[in-house]
This record gives sequence, C-alpha cells and structure tokens, in this order.
Amino acid sequence: MPQPEGAELEAIRARRADLRGKYLQAPADRRPTTVQGVHHLALICKDVEETIRFYQEVLGFPLVELVENRDYRGSSHFFFDIGHGNLLGFFDFPGHDHPDFSETIGAVQHLALSTSPEEFERARARLDEAGIDYLGPDRGVENSLYIRDPNGVGLEFYREELGKFEGEELLT
Repeated sequence: MPQPEGAELEAIRARRADLRGKYLQAPADRRPTTVQGVHHLALICKDVEETIRFYQEVLGFPLVELVENRDYRGSSHFFFDIGHGNLLGFFDFPGHDHPDFSETIGAVQHLALSTSPEEFERARARLDEAGIDYLGPDRGVENSLYIRDPNGVGLEFYREELGKFEGEELLT
C-alpha cells in the first residue's frame, strides 16, 4: 500500500493535530464512559473446529461456550476467554461463501491483546513451535507479535499493560 509523502503527509499530520486539539481532553476533563467494557467481539470464521483448535491449542484461549446462533439456524456461536471478563466470539454461517480477508473500511485491521512479558515470550515460542509466521521482535517490530488467524483476522500480542500505549497511561 503506497504511503503518503511530502505535502500530502504534512497535511495529514496537520489534520491529526487539529483533531487532537479539538477532541482530545485532559484526563481530569473527560466524562466517564457510558459502558462497562467489551463483553465480546463477534467475528466470522470459515471452519469452527479449525478456529477452536487455533485459539485454544495454539494461542491458549480457553473455549468457554459453543451453542447454536440464536439469529441463524445451523450457525455456531462460540466464545473464548481472553481475560478480565472479556470474550472473543465467533460465528460460522454454513452455506455462505466468504471472501478472503480484505483490509478495507469496516473490517477489523487487528485485535491488540495485552500480555505480560513472560506470556509474550511463551506466545512467541508457541508460534515458533507451530510454524506460524509473525512480525515481531527480531523481525521488525518491538513489543508486538502480529499474526493472522486461519480466518485472516489480524491479532497483535502487545507487551503492554491494559490502558497504556507505548508506556503512556491513557486511562486514569
């Protein structure tokens, strides 16, 4: 994907600075959020068993429920525990053709998952053992491991505490 340069890049940076000045409030001035947090993210999978095996056996996310989708007969709806009361959910839609993953408006670019330094190293070892390619330390990116699941969903194992970004406290 071509990246902006020159005057176009400077205009983008100026626009970002304008947006920060207009909308980003100091922590003391922010209203509390209106929700309790993420209950679950709902993604679509091609193959239920392949997805379960990948998330539970390779990544170590326990499967906590597998039921029929209440909105689509025959479809499975299943959930993995991703910590702190958050769930990662999947649906399959038997009989539907699903195009390959595409990075486009409305698509999930990636899901960033906070991990301890110790678990980060265990995740890297599991990925190496499974022969799963990733972008990460020693491969161009510090503090992150980027992979794609069997459905094309981008995942990032981010060696950072919840509520922080690049060492900065975002939530107070």
